[in-house]
Amino acid sequence: MAYGNFPPQMLPPGSPSDRVPSAPPGTIFVLGPEGGYAVPPRRYTLLFGRDREDVHVPVGVDDPTVSRRHGVFTCTATDGDWWLVNTGNLPIELPDGVLMLTGHKRLIESGYTPLVINSSKRRSHLVEVRVVDDEDDRNPRSTSGAETVDPETVYELSPQERLVLTALARRYLEGHDAFPLPLAWEDTARLVNASPYATKSWTYKSVANTVEDVRERLHRRGVRGLLRDEVGEPVGSTLSVNLIRELLKTATLSAQDLELLADKD
Repeated sequence: MAYGNFPPQMLPPGSPSDRVPSAPPGTIFVLGPEGGYAVPPRRYTLLFGRDREDVHVPVGVDDPTVSRRHGVFTCTATDGDWWLVNTGNLPIELPDGVLMLTGHKRLIESGYTPLVINSSKRRSHLVEVRVVDDEDDRNPRSTSGAETVDPETVYELSPQERLVLTALARRYLEGHDAFPLPLAWEDTARLVNASPYATKSWTYKSVANTVEDVRERLHRRGVRGLLRDEVGEPVGSTLSVNLIRELLKTATLSAQDLELLADKD
């Protein structure tokens, strides 16, 4: 059945993500484990998250590390584009491995886009999204009303370790680049020394040693890919990349940490 200028609609649980109803170009279909929602291109705000009473698409309703409102799709109706903003505590992982942190905003392209919320409880929650283009044709125990709890695998960092790692991961935390890389040791040291929260003068060597200490500590906790013999040669920036992604996935680092990098007056 073809829809005309139809209003927002509920989708039943189990609706196949690869066979959506005929709909105008720009229509967004968002599907979670309990069903989904479809909205044509118009001024609208579509919410997904743990609190099924307060969102359009419930996801992770029995996992308190998922935020009650974890993400928001918005369309301004001026151009028909749909934008996703992460409003939750945990990152949203995109198919290309990009991590959207709290406050990050991204345009959702036409076609199929799976979004994954990786819980610190070693669970993954899938939100399936499809935006129509011109060529397209039993419930678990709910904690949806409970307070969002911090992820259990958040790693402890000293204030100076947090400062160094925030500088190293600045490009990731800012969210401007689709495929960011860690800063070089010299640039990291320069950024740390410019912070009002630095308690000593940092060099590229002291920065590298601090990052290595954190890597080894997380390795002892069972995190893989943080040692040279685990990734093979050439190593390049792989160890730092793997460390940063682990800290971001567990919300140990967040975009709020960028406040540590404010320039000295």
